[in-house]
Amino acid sequence: MNAHELRPAFHFTACEGWINDPLGVTWKDGQYHLFYQYVPGRTTWASNCHWGHATSPDMIAWSEQGIAVAPGEGDDGVWSGSIATGADGAATMFYTSVTEPDIGIGTVRAATPDDENWNSWTKGEKLMTAPDPSVAAYRDPFVFRDGEQWRMFVGAGLTGGTAAAVSYSSPDLSEWTLDGIAAQRSGTETDPVWTGTMWECPQLFEIDGSHILVTSIWEDDVLHYVAYGVGTYADGKFAARSWGQLSYGKSYYAPSFFTDKDGAPSLIFWVRGVISPKGQWASALSIPHTLTLDGDTLVATPHTDLAAYSQPVQLEQVDGNLFEAELSNGADLRCTVGAGTVISLATLDEALVTLRHDGDSLAVTAAGNPDFADALFPVDAGSEVRVIIDAGVVEISGRQGIMAVPLPIVDSPVTLSVANASAQQLFTIQRPPASSAGSGRKAALAGQP
Repeated sequence: MNAHELRPAFHFTACEGWINDPLGVTWKDGQYHLFYQYVPGRTTWASNCHWGHATSPDMIAWSEQGIAVAPGEGDDGVWSGSIATGADGAATMFYTSVTEPDIGIGTVRAATPDDENWNSWTKGEKLMTAPDPSVAAYRDPFVFRDGEQWRMFVGAGLTGGTAAAVSYSSPDLSEWTLDGIAAQRSGTETDPVWTGTMWECPQLFEIDGSHILVTSIWEDDVLHYVAYGVGTYADGKFAARSWGQLSYGKSYYAPSFFTDKDGAPSLIFWVRGVISPKGQWASALSIPHTLTLDGDTLVATPHTDLAAYSQPVQLEQVDGNLFEAELSNGADLRCTVGAGTVISLATLDEALVTLRHDGDSLAVTAAGNPDFADALFPVDAGSEVRVIIDAGVVEISGRQGIMAVPLPIVDSPVTLSVANASAQQLFTIQRPPASSAGSGRKAALAGQP
């Protein structure tokens, strides 16, 4: 690759090609393993997806390891899934095998690693597909431990416009029994949030005694946002007592659930719209987020692994309630917002993104991006907001949700301005070592070599 290409510093991107869903994040032998949907040789999605592989000591400094599983042997595409690791440390990958032309209904297939590095995997048999004609879409197996057995949820869309997760159980990760529908919700239900007509990447986990089903909202080949239900789970069935929207805007999608090395529940997202200036790669993955519950609100907070690369810096008071800083690296802004708060990033020539608080929410505008023309991000006045800034992407988080905003990657100085906010703190984020982040990456915001 071009050693002087600009790209994000601490958001994973492939050296070349297209990526989407992150998959199978696992802490093993002192490092994290990350897999992801990968289409080499192009910068747009295609159905012949592979599983790419990367490793990191801390979920920030990723090293690309190559292709773990590729199409072939009966697969026209190797689509999303998960990895289950038994008590003996043996791992099994479960992925969606698709064949043309009916790629909407996949088949769950297993694979096992060839060695301890997990760099290559051997495919096993195809296990199951849509159980009956009422299942019109079927993909994305998620496998987790469920008491004395294993449980698999597969994302589905049912005829008539109902989103669902299909449930299976297994004593040994090899023999599986269909147990019916684990959860479902009609596409006509909109209160308090619409959850689509098909669930992609449905994943179940527990926080503080409550079960959470996180899923990506799909309808008619349109990718929307990430939603979640909070409720109870037993015997392969999930019952939601409340529903909520986690992500806002048209960038975050298809998060992957995992527990970090300390056991904390976490998510990492696909970030749509981050594009190489020279057309060599497309899409990025988010920083990892730690999950907590506040009542029935799922809160995603940037993971503390980012702190190892952060140093506090001062914003310069320019005039009254206006503060500025010139950024040559990434940044982590923390501030309390209220009516009239304005946060912006700009070069000398143009504004890149502007966040304006109207008293109820932030209106987010990214120059030249129609998907982010006053896109609304809910945040009450008096609440803290974090804004993580990297080349090509901004991630915004607060108690009420998260938003990623793709930006042009520029080779010029960038100024952060903060007006009418309180309790602001700014941390600069240094890029990880080049040998860890990917060979030859140039990752500064302002064209640093």
